[in-house]
Amino acid sequence: MHDTDGTQSRRFGLPTATALVMGNIIGGGIFLLPASVAPFGTVSLLAFGVLTVGAIALALVFGRLAERDPRTGGPYVYAREAFGDFAGFMSAWSYWTMTWVSNAALAVAGVGYFHVVTGGSNSTGSDLTIALLMVWLPALANLAGTRWVGAVQLVSTVLKFVPLLFVAVVGLFFFDPSKLGSFTEGGGSWTGGLSASAAILLYSYVGVESAAMSAGEVRDPERNVGRASVLGTIGAAVVYLLGTLSVFGTVAHDKLVKSTAPFSDAVDVMFGGTWGGTLIACCAVISIVGALNGWTLMSAQAPYAAAKDGLFPAVFGKKRRGVPTAGVLAATICASVLTVINYTSGSGGVFEILVLVTTFSATVPYLLATAAQVYFLLKGQREKVRPARLTRDLVLALSAFGFSFWLVAGAGYAAVYQGTLFLFAGIIVYVWMAARRPAGDNGRQAAGQEAAEVAAEAAEEPAAAAEALTR
Repeated sequence: MHDTDGTQSRRFGLPTATALVMGNIIGGGIFLLPASVAPFGTVSLLAFGVLTVGAIALALVFGRLAERDPRTGGPYVYAREAFGDFAGFMSAWSYWTMTWVSNAALAVAGVGYFHVVTGGSNSTGSDLTIALLMVWLPALANLAGTRWVGAVQLVSTVLKFVPLLFVAVVGLFFFDPSKLGSFTEGGGSWTGGLSASAAILLYSYVGVESAAMSAGEVRDPERNVGRASVLGTIGAAVVYLLGTLSVFGTVAHDKLVKSTAPFSDAVDVMFGGTWGGTLIACCAVISIVGALNGWTLMSAQAPYAAAKDGLFPAVFGKKRRGVPTAGVLAATICASVLTVINYTSGSGGVFEILVLVTTFSATVPYLLATAAQVYFLLKGQREKVRPARLTRDLVLALSAFGFSFWLVAGAGYAAVYQGTLFLFAGIIVYVWMAARRPAGDNGRQAAGQEAAEVAAEAAEEPAAAAEALTR
């Protein structure tokens, strides 16, 4: 397969696309989740179940949207097609800022786990070096091409999924109901506990859009984007739910509430000794590096699609070996600057504000994409689908929209306030790009050119296979 620059690239198959979704969903946060929700009681397991249903609905909607338009850019593409350039730009801008800020946060979180594995001592210089390596090594894999991105993602997902699933399943054999604690803790209502724990868990499924965002790099995207989105979400849900349940049933509730490494504590209970901490820390490092690999690719996809339509600088719209290199470099540099600020400023204020920005920014593309699906169904699909399917897809789209709206509400006042300011800051970038575009250029020509390139690439696959057989 050839990309637009004439160099060879390889598209993701279903297993790699699924690993991309699962790897991006499961970052480093899972290793603290059981302790984070333990103060609310086992009602948090119910909250996880509700959120899983919403996440699967969102995954199914992304699959439907990819059937309609399988171009790279996912939520950006859908928002722009439904609501125009401005909505599309805001989706791309919001998603782009979310990816590089969250990459910095992931790298900083990975430093602590790295020290547990190596037994090294903390210092500002060494911590900064490790964090920057965590940012740049996945970036180098991305710059090497989609073949390396897919390989790293597949291997890292297996390496983190298998141990986590092992702990989750084996923990069921050590399950002690007396350690669970009550359904609701603190004497509050179960609805209050459900909402409070859901607010913490809401962002556990961010990344469900990963296959749709990289649809242009997925083989047969009309079929595989939806499948990968659902399979990846279900795989992550199995690890989340079984893992949390096992930790709840193996670590005494009063200890779990105060735990800083709940999975490590669970391993120590199951097998004895203190080696569980090193094992889980190793899994956490692998998990974070894998997530950084996937999110680095995501950081380039929305700007790439927007650049093709003239809404981002043209340099973001060029690929080498299937990867938008300018987008990867720009996001990695931004994440590096933020990482340096975190370790050298002496205050976490700036960093904390930007982390709040990501909490809100992740939800904007979801909200616009699910609204776009509702728009497509109400505006132009009634004559093209059977009434039963129209009703089903509309209910699904409205459920996903409700889930996305819940994500926005759950972000909290501070996150919404800071995130809205940062989102509106992008307006001046949109104005600048709009002023530079030639009169009458609405980006459709670029979209048509990309579609033609994708079709040409697809046509080359049978020819390449036939050539290989004749050798």
